[in-house]
Amino acid sequence: MATSTTAPGAARPDRRDARAGTPEPARRRRPRRPLLPYLLLVPAIVLELAVHVVPMAVGAWMSLLELTQFHIRDWSTAPFIGLDNYRVTLDIHTAAGRELLHSFWVTLAYTLLSVGLAWLLGMAGAVVLQRPFRGRAVLRALFLTPYALPVYTAVITWSFLLQRDTGLVNHVLVDQLGLLDDRPFWLIGGNSFWSLLVVSVWRNWPFAFLCLMAGLQNVPDELYEASAIDGAGFWRRLRSVTLPLLRPVNLVLLLVLFLWTFNDFNTPYVLFGGSAPEQADLISIHIYRSSFKTWDFGSGSAMSVALLLFLLVVSAGYLLITNRRRDHA
Repeated sequence: MATSTTAPGAARPDRRDARAGTPEPARRRRPRRPLLPYLLLVPAIVLELAVHVVPMAVGAWMSLLELTQFHIRDWSTAPFIGLDNYRVTLDIHTAAGRELLHSFWVTLAYTLLSVGLAWLLGMAGAVVLQRPFRGRAVLRALFLTPYALPVYTAVITWSFLLQRDTGLVNHVLVDQLGLLDDRPFWLIGGNSFWSLLVVSVWRNWPFAFLCLMAGLQNVPDELYEASAIDGAGFWRRLRSVTLPLLRPVNLVLLLVLFLWTFNDFNTPYVLFGGSAPEQADLISIHIYRSSFKTWDFGSGSAMSVALLLFLLVVSAGYLLITNRRRDHA
């Protein structure tokens, strides 16, 4: 049996006194955050400032100046006129305001038709090529060809095809098929709007097809098999299975297509040579003509800022409505 060596009356040594001479353990220091991730973001931030933020700020400042051909060489001599450029260009009672309003309606109709048709064609192609079959890879590559071509190459080719006397379109419709008695003008007059719409849809629908085809890869086959067992036909499966599961993809796709098409400048500029007919006078071409044809950069900048604000409001409203519907669902 173990016995204690401490006398009964003796005081026991204090453990705190024993620890008093030992140094306290060093406090844990918080690890420093590495600077490498922030350093890697610096080039992207600099490019974003140089490509987007600074030009937008300069454009907003230009919209407040009477910047015409007389002051373009030295901006410091351009008088500051405040919001007068906005008052003139956005007033529908003036000639400039009526022309801008006409371009806005033409652009809105062009955008809605182009986005709607591009989405329909992309959806049809994605559904058709969803099931594996021989030659599916070849069809996918062919469908994506318009999206892979450079925009200038594609649109210049269309401008040759739509020529009145030497174009392939009139040659096929008039000479080969005999559907028309006379060769119509496709790049001037009322047909210019429809020609521009065809070229836009031809360029945009492969992007919709690519996004929707990628979205369909995440739809389980078991859902289609279960709906087929329940007796659902093709249209029923499309309405009850495919479209609901593609809703997140469609929300982003439609917004992106709307912004791209509403801001489209390359297609009408290359197709019509920088001077679009009245029936196809998109707002991007109208701003370009007001700025670089008449040398009124103040008014052109005011139109550009107004267009930016309109697209921001549309985007914010679209996202707000879609998010509310998703929360209530």
